[in-house]
Amino acid sequence: MSTPGPTETVGIVGGGIVGLAVAREVLRRRPDTRVVVLEAEDRLGAHQTGHNSGVVHAGIYYRPGSLKARLCARGRDLLQEYCAEHGLPYREVGKLVVAVAGTETGRFDALERTARQNGVPGLRRLDGAEMREVEPHVAGIAALHSPHTAITDFVAVCAQLGRDVEAAGGQVVLGARVTGIERSGGGVVVSCGAARHTVDNLVVCGGLQSDRLAGLAGGERGPVIVPFRGEYLTVRPSKRDLVRGMVYPVPDPRYPFLGVHFTRTVAGELEVGPNAVLALDRAGYRRLAVSVRDTAAVLGWPGFWRMAARHWRTGVREVYASAVTSAAMRAARRYVPEIGGADVVRGRTGLRAQAVARDGSLVDDFVVETSDGVTCVRNAPSPAATSSLAIAEHVVDRVFP
Repeated sequence: MSTPGPTETVGIVGGGIVGLAVAREVLRRRPDTRVVVLEAEDRLGAHQTGHNSGVVHAGIYYRPGSLKARLCARGRDLLQEYCAEHGLPYREVGKLVVAVAGTETGRFDALERTARQNGVPGLRRLDGAEMREVEPHVAGIAALHSPHTAITDFVAVCAQLGRDVEAAGGQVVLGARVTGIERSGGGVVVSCGAARHTVDNLVVCGGLQSDRLAGLAGGERGPVIVPFRGEYLTVRPSKRDLVRGMVYPVPDPRYPFLGVHFTRTVAGELEVGPNAVLALDRAGYRRLAVSVRDTAAVLGWPGFWRMAARHWRTGVREVYASAVTSAAMRAARRYVPEIGGADVVRGRTGLRAQAVARDGSLVDDFVVETSDGVTCVRNAPSPAATSSLAIAEHVVDRVFP
């Protein structure tokens, strides 16, 4: 690998956990490189990083051999080491994936095979009695126990990454909303309003805006980001100790969402959720937030209508559960019967950047594209936060092959 000159510059668009991890990785490998991170908001981790569940996934769900499966396993180990190094919270509270009916046996068995192929550490299959030794208040007939599934504070991780970047000589620019990307003279010119940044290589980690930013760089229109709002319910203190770690359902393989589940937080709370409701504003966390531009982008994408035609019944159920707390808890009570609608209050809300292909399929794996000095992370849904340090390695390998 050649040694760069001191004037070589790498620009990173996006100050979430993935963008900052990439910036840190560039500086770790090539410390003479000038790195500038451009973040549109007034703080780091303002969107998906700052609104997720805080779960460090062990790799149970992902297609063996996929980028998700490989980078989740690598990223989990790197993240644990990073949190230990910097004194950040990292608690292995464990997870149960619970089957509550015999009709789930086929999906449950397939999930176990996937988890074992992915090398999930410490994985055990439990019967009902064994399951209740781990979580005494959980109902079900069988469970997969992942004892090393953990929780952390991804906002704190993101903040530490930002400090690492600046300590290594990188620059983090807040309030720098990218309005143009143009190749010029062998480099890339990034416009942020009137400000212009010229870099040798550009990495775009735009999350909810990844398709638009890729378009500015000359990329294909699709896949298009269709945002989904995920709403959490917070269990009242009187019932929060009924779940020790995390309790998940057996996921529906048709969707990249994992279903409503119980999750502990590093702050000691117990959350239920999230659901998955179509959002009409990529940056609006209120339930009725609407952006004309974002709505038009969704409705103008043929893949959205193909997706809606296949899954409209599920969409209707999600909207109803969003509006009626008791409906949301009806599904959750199958797993922890002692926690009902009266035991929860509405909590926080997040947005998921779901990439949808032209044929209406939900893009599941991580997608990274490179062309003429610009590398775009086109799709990085969960477990992107868990995988962030490994995604950074993968991206930097693409930038500097």
